[in-house]
Amino acid sequence: MKTKLLFLFSGILMLTSAYSQTISIYNNILFYDGYASIVSEPVPDGFTRLRNDLYTTKLSDEQLGAIGSTLQLNVTISAACDNYDRIGNVNLVLVPKGDLSYDTNTAQKIELGRFITPFMNKNISPTSVPYVFNIDNVAKILKDSAMNLAYDFWVELEVFGVPYAAQTQVAGCSGRIDVFYGTLDFVTNTETAATSDTFLASLNFKKNLNNYEEGATDVIGQTVRTINYTLPQNINNAQYYLITSNHGANAGGEEYNRRFHYIYHDGAQIISYRPGEPTCEPYRIYNTQPNGIYGPTPRTNAQWQSFSNWCPGSVIPIRTLNLGNLTSGDHSFKITVPTARFVDAQGYIPVSVYLQGENTNLGQTAFEAYSYDLYPNPSSGVMNVSASEAIKSFELCDAQGRILKTGNNPSSLLRLDLSDQSSGVYFLKMHFEKGTHIEKVVKE
Repeated sequence: MKTKLLFLFSGILMLTSAYSQTISIYNNILFYDGYASIVSEPVPDGFTRLRNDLYTTKLSDEQLGAIGSTLQLNVTISAACDNYDRIGNVNLVLVPKGDLSYDTNTAQKIELGRFITPFMNKNISPTSVPYVFNIDNVAKILKDSAMNLAYDFWVELEVFGVPYAAQTQVAGCSGRIDVFYGTLDFVTNTETAATSDTFLASLNFKKNLNNYEEGATDVIGQTVRTINYTLPQNINNAQYYLITSNHGANAGGEEYNRRFHYIYHDGAQIISYRPGEPTCEPYRIYNTQPNGIYGPTPRTNAQWQSFSNWCPGSVIPIRTLNLGNLTSGDHSFKITVPTARFVDAQGYIPVSVYLQGENTNLGQTAFEAYSYDLYPNPSSGVMNVSASEAIKSFELCDAQGRILKTGNNPSSLLRLDLSDQSSGVYFLKMHFEKGTHIEKVVKE
């Protein structure tokens, strides 16, 4: 399976100190029944309700300019009329520059953070739960000059909720379909520097992994997914950013079964882990609805570890897997959970993974032996290359390494027509007599 590329943000700036600042993105926005038709309730200016469980907003130039070299994602979920544990997440969306909207089902995006709501009763304090994520790597994405020329960054806040139990179990919820309130902020420092070398490729966005559905596994009967991708050039300091969580609370689901997960890069295992925290007791305070999984008395660590893949009221870990320097060409990511059972085709594991690193021309030879000018860059149509030597041939690749254009060019001049390409970042690979060089180019 070949892959797809991606990216996220939005809000109002508020200075909190000389060294840190908060960017407010969503302020107590209200979510509704995820199974119901989209409600017609008003939405604040600058925000769009894509579904009852999903909102989006675009980062302004001012907000992007305020982002420094560090970045923290803060989410607060407050109780309305859903008293069960649900899944939520924050997504960064890469939208062609100037587009006023996008299709969330096909847009390029990465998942920045995932969390589980607690069993909350809106009438019992505390009625809110905080989640904190360190996403320093995303600051580089948002400050990359080439990406900013090609894309606008949008932030999606997604919280799926269902009100039916609360309608009978929580006072004041009869007949209501509002489920949660969501607030989202970013905290950053004031040290900032634009970059132009960030590489980003989304390999898998919240696609379910199981052993019983076509497309959810490489082989029916096994819980395994292999993602093959091609790098258009060498990448330094490459890392996978991986989020997984097991779901399906019924008797056959995988939610209460801790299974070892194995991750492979290019066929070699790089990590194994078993989801779950040592104890869920720190989150008991937020689980105010007595029909939850906590019970009236504390559990031991061993009891929690015997069944808990995650804790209601906690974040799902973002696993950062260091790959070092990667060469251009074919690579693969694989996740497998060999002991997962999914009895009677119940349960699923949503997987998000993206690759981030630094563009590099290491491995290209004799670059000093020639020079060239490339202009205009960005371009909405024809881009020109004027070199000191003949450009024997060229390939234009997208961020997944797919070749979009190729040709022979026995001349020191090259006219590259980008008018038939979508707005975005591409890589132009030029072959000279004494070596090869790759340039990042932007189509407006």
